[in-house]
Amino acid sequence: MDVLSRYSLEGKVAVVTGASSGLGVAFARALAEAGADVAIGARREDRLRETARLVEETGRRAVAVPTDVTRVEDCDALVDAAMGAFGRVDVLINNAGVGGEYHPATEDPPDHFRSVVDINLMGSYWMAKACGRVMGAGSAVVNISSVMALTTARMPAAGYAASKAGVLGLTKDLAAQWAPKGIRVNAICPGIFPTEATANYGPNYEKKVVAARIPIGRFGDPAEIAATAVFLAGPGAGYITGVTLPVDGGVLLT
Repeated sequence: MDVLSRYSLEGKVAVVTGASSGLGVAFARALAEAGADVAIGARREDRLRETARLVEETGRRAVAVPTDVTRVEDCDALVDAAMGAFGRVDVLINNAGVGGEYHPATEDPPDHFRSVVDINLMGSYWMAKACGRVMGAGSAVVNISSVMALTTARMPAAGYAASKAGVLGLTKDLAAQWAPKGIRVNAICPGIFPTEATANYGPNYEKKVVAARIPIGRFGDPAEIAATAVFLAGPGAGYITGVTLPVDGGVLLT
């Protein structure tokens, strides 16, 4: 296999959750550009159809399934749809997640904390389980955590930070469990990228964040983190498992 072939996903099938907006759309399109057919899931069905169109524009096939990752049956249905349409699952990008609201720990409503953990951590587990049952040797899971699992933004976000740190523990455990089956499991910790949440930042606030926390001097481009996911999903990362890879412009240096 030559070096360029190690970055190809030709003939593979990928599942992407949280694919209705933001980084999920970038992941789905990048996987398709690398050669994979893609099954996409999210709660907003209308947005999923647009992501499916972007996948199909690359010449690859797409199947879109409304999916709430807190529901085990939804996770199973997304994987079943991928198997029914394409006959296999080789890659999971565990991207579905929520930032939640900011509450001081002493005032955080219990239902809010539980909801964030339910989506970010438990949803990642249910999706990994559903895919792990059908994945064969050479498959890969890429869990999307956050730099907030490793540092703090000095904002009261205990549920988010705890859930994303839990994703890193989940990554290591599954990597150890599934290595004998030939399934690799890794995690990406994004820094700050344009999303629906960051769209609410004013230009002055954005400049302050960049100056204070991002040595590279800008927010990330979704295509940059999508390329990282393609690398971890493919044979170019065939000897990498159980790692946490920050894609953060240097946030963890500060």
